[in-house]
Amino acid sequence: MDPAEFPAHLEPFLCAQSGAARARVGGFRSLTGGATRRAFACDLDLTWSDGRVLRHEAVLIVFRPAGQQALAARSEFALLEAVKAAGVPVPCPLFVGEEALGRPFYLVERIAGEAIGRRIVRDERFVAARAALPAQLGAALAAIHATPIAGPALAVLPGAGESGDPVERALADIEALYRQIAVEAHPGFELALRWLGKHRPAGSARTLVHGDFRIGNVMVGEEGLRAVLDWELAHMGDPLEDLGWLCGRSWRFGRIDLACGGVGTREALVEAYEQATGRAVDRAALHFWEVFGNLRWGVFTLVQLRAFIEGISRDVELAMIGRRTAETEWELLRLIGARGGG
Repeated sequence: MDPAEFPAHLEPFLCAQSGAARARVGGFRSLTGGATRRAFACDLDLTWSDGRVLRHEAVLIVFRPAGQQALAARSEFALLEAVKAAGVPVPCPLFVGEEALGRPFYLVERIAGEAIGRRIVRDERFVAARAALPAQLGAALAAIHATPIAGPALAVLPGAGESGDPVERALADIEALYRQIAVEAHPGFELALRWLGKHRPAGSARTLVHGDFRIGNVMVGEEGLRAVLDWELAHMGDPLEDLGWLCGRSWRFGRIDLACGGVGTREALVEAYEQATGRAVDRAALHFWEVFGNLRWGVFTLVQLRAFIEGISRDVELAMIGRRTAETEWELLRLIGARGGG
């Protein structure tokens, strides 16, 4: 189905879902396109037979028919409902369906703001936001990790129901992906895998993990954090995985001196997280997860480059991301050397 036809097919779906007598989808426009999904802005006007009117400024997330989804649309929608109920700042989930558009989709509230990382990190209008963000990001992560894990919404996530060490699972998964995708030698990755194997933290917790929590996946206003976006990599694991990922060099957008996403220090983030959770963060364990996060992103750059080279996608952005593999190897060597020993 051509995206231009989506509004006409959404209108009867919205009536059936809401009980409204009439529905109108206006202001329809494309926002982003990824390998597995596309996003569209739209305005929903629902009118009931008693004259009641409800309007939503919404985002439509449409899953590509051939895309391999980490989470199904209904599972991701249920996850958003669960974290919203737990107090995590996320867009309000509105509707979810499959048949109306011939493919899975869902609609969420549209949050105004900025999500482009380089603007958040550099633009003058976000000076106050940058001052507030480390504390806000730490509090948001604390809320994510405190989300109740019992119930069907989280039962479908990768890692749910497992009793083993989440560190072992994370290491096994990323090494398996690396061995599958790499077609040439990457000494930095090999050394990182050895280092991680020798420096596993003990006593890992198991919570909901966002999986891609970083500047670029949050909506920011001039006052700071407004919403956490992009939940398709959510899973059950060690909560420090999210903190280590956020501190990755690639998410600093040029402000490499500010480990918390280019907007603040690592220590400011950790202090905010500790205050929100009431638990001390093991700095050595956090360093482990920062090394792991850089390795994980490095392997992801290989995945995206491979998709371009093999013609799965001709999106030149994938090739550009693939060029960053060496950057992640350099950072891994720096991180490992900073703590000594391999």
